[in-house]
Amino acid sequence: MVGQLKKLEEEGKIKYISLSEACAATIRRAHAAHPITAIQIEWSLCLRDVEEDIIPTCRQLGIGIVAYSPLGRGFLSSGPKIVNGLSKEDYRKHLPWFQLENLEHNKTIFEGVSEIAARKGCTLSQLALAWFITKETVPVPSPVLPKWRISTRISGHYLLI
Repeated sequence: MVGQLKKLEEEGKIKYISLSEACAATIRRAHAAHPITAIQIEWSLCLRDVEEDIIPTCRQLGIGIVAYSPLGRGFLSSGPKIVNGLSKEDYRKHLPWFQLENLEHNKTIFEGVSEIAARKGCTLSQLALAWFITKETVPVPSPVLPKWRISTRISGHYLLI
C-alpha cells in the first residue's frame, strides 16, 4: 500500500503519507518503504498503552503524532458520571473503558488527574490538552459545544506559558 502512495506522491497527487491506528511493526515496515509523516492514534491520560511501543517507534523514526480522543472519549471532561448519561445507541457503551466493571479503576484515575488540575487552577480538559503539547503531539479534541472548543484549546496553550 505504501508503494502505491509513494507513486501518488511522486506524481504530485499527494504531498505526505500518514497512517492511522498502526502498530509499531507496521509503522517500521511502512517507514522503511517510504518516509511516513505522521501517525494518528488514540491516546489520552486514560489510554496510555501506546507509550510502550508506538510512541517510542515514532520518536525514533521522526514521525509526527496526532492524538485523537485526547479527552478519553469524554471521560476526562465528565468523569465516571458520563456512563449514566450514555444512550443505548452510544457506541461508547460498548468500549471497555466505559464498562461498569472498569469504572472504579477509571474513577481513581479521574480523581487523581482532577486533583492535579485543581492545583494548577485549570479544568481537567485543559490540563489534558496541555499535557499533549509537552509531549510534542497534536491533540485533536472534538467537544460538542463550539464555544468550548475554542476555550479549551486556547486555555491549554496558556497553561504552558
